[in-house]
Amino acid sequence: MMSDSKDSRGSVSDQIVQFVCEFDGARIPDNVRHVMRLSLIDWVAVAVAGRNEPVARILQKIGEDERGKPEAFVIGCSCMLPARMAAKINGTLSHALDYDDTHFDSMGHASVAVIPAALSLADKISVHPQAFFEAVLIGVELAVRIGSWLGRSHYHAGFHTTATAGTFGAAMASARILGLSSDQTRHALGIAASMASGIKTQFGTMGKPLHAGLAAHAGVDAALLAHDGFVATHEGLVGEQGFSSTHYGAGVAGAFDGMGRDFVFEHVSHKYHACCHGIHATLEALAILRDKVSVQPEEIAELIITVRPQYLNVCNIAAPVTGLEAKFSYRLVAALFMHGYDTARIETYNDGICQDVDVLRLRDKVFVATDMEISDAAATVDLKLVNGDTHSQSFDLTDPVPLAAREVRVIAKVASLIGAAEASSLWQKVGSGEQLPSHWIADQSFS
Repeated sequence: MMSDSKDSRGSVSDQIVQFVCEFDGARIPDNVRHVMRLSLIDWVAVAVAGRNEPVARILQKIGEDERGKPEAFVIGCSCMLPARMAAKINGTLSHALDYDDTHFDSMGHASVAVIPAALSLADKISVHPQAFFEAVLIGVELAVRIGSWLGRSHYHAGFHTTATAGTFGAAMASARILGLSSDQTRHALGIAASMASGIKTQFGTMGKPLHAGLAAHAGVDAALLAHDGFVATHEGLVGEQGFSSTHYGAGVAGAFDGMGRDFVFEHVSHKYHACCHGIHATLEALAILRDKVSVQPEEIAELIITVRPQYLNVCNIAAPVTGLEAKFSYRLVAALFMHGYDTARIETYNDGICQDVDVLRLRDKVFVATDMEISDAAATVDLKLVNGDTHSQSFDLTDPVPLAAREVRVIAKVASLIGAAEASSLWQKVGSGEQLPSHWIADQSFS
């Protein structure tokens, strides 16, 4: 059983509510602001790039068919929609390409759940960009910390942290945007506990990006309900039959230590390859190995990828048949990379590539092994050549990267998705806090 145990700082729920309602945004360190700005422009780029994906088109059509009160901007739609629907659509399409940032503390994608929720309400009530920025940072910080607090037991049981912890983060960002009182925020937390849901068996289908949209929608809904007087349990997140105890939460000690002083979101990992983040350490290791050893695909006798066992049911589709499934296949993505395909480009992952004879020949020489001792964010690749030579390389995505180097890679990625001029304008307007993402996107007339 999980109880809302208290220490000198109060219960878990107390700490969350206090952070949302009382934290002074002026105290956000410059380096944390910088990382959050990078995640904001990264989110805009992947959302704009994902606006024409089939899952996005389905939801956009439903939104335009239903219409409703025009409150918030929706990417790819010809009209504004109610905030809840806007959050759902924008959240889904921003995760449609699976190209958004990840945090390995929580094994989740916080940005795609939190940013769309906060943005829809910022549009609805005309919030200043700086207030929006602070609400988003509070929301993603809580999404990561709550995901970390729920622990690996929650994730390994089959729950998608983006959908579960992401809902709580979205609700708390929304509460901050709306200026909810402490009591109202606590009710929003309780309401969110009944809405948070998402299962990992959806990976490789449209259901996965929908998780982000549902989390954003639920976060907005929870905050709006609480704002209008809806009363919910104070034991929603914790307590004997609360969310954590019923969803395999571990209640990891220390998950909320330093909250408001230290920002764990600073260590978010941005994606530089357009596939599941679980494959990225493998690709970075292969890139180092390929620079060291000049090798042609036909010279490879065997390629062994070693990762944590949890990834076997996340991104280890052995023989994908669609471009979407390809993004969740160690074997195929490794084969693509060694054949010289650009794994950063969205169009690399298509149905046709899954039938390419040369790629499949190498794919069948790739094997995935597991090691419980390896980091969640790491991978080791062992390459055996036909001539008998062997080479090995490891990489860990959590190893520190200088902020300037990260900025270069994120802006280069954004430029590849929406264009160099647009990337520069986005960094200037949204990255500086001068403009809301929705206003900037609307100004660019992305259709």
